[in-house]
Amino acid sequence: RRGEKRSALHRGDKGQEEMAGKPVSLKGVALISGGAADSAVAGALHFVQDPSSGYTEVRGRVSGLAPGLHGFHIHAFGDTTNGCNSTGPHFNPHNKSHGAPVDDERHVGDLGNIQANKDGVAEIFIKDLQVPLH
Repeated sequence: RRGEKRSALHRGDKGQEEMAGKPVSLKGVALISGGAADSAVAGALHFVQDPSSGYTEVRGRVSGLAPGLHGFHIHAFGDTTNGCNSTGPHFNPHNKSHGAPVDDERHVGDLGNIQANKDGVAEIFIKDLQVPLH
């Protein structure tokens, strides 16, 4: 993760990780855009990592999708200047094989599928132990 471009993810000040001796939640936001000039895909995701459980909650909404299932992944880079070609591979700091969200052996960025409704909107709520914000 060092040296990676993270333009799409903004994290809080690491100095805020502990207040009055108590760990605080780590938070981040990712803004989503379709990349292409004619794309209507847009959304925002909010990441909150609970220090007591270790779980990271991913909540948000993406619109402008075709109705149906869509693969949902965290990529290594936040660079969308050349669409998916510039986002890099799935985030995989442990060099594991591709897998499902319930698998221990998987890329950290493998988050399964999201379902867009008939209006092309996907409401997202994922709770995951492998997605770190630190």
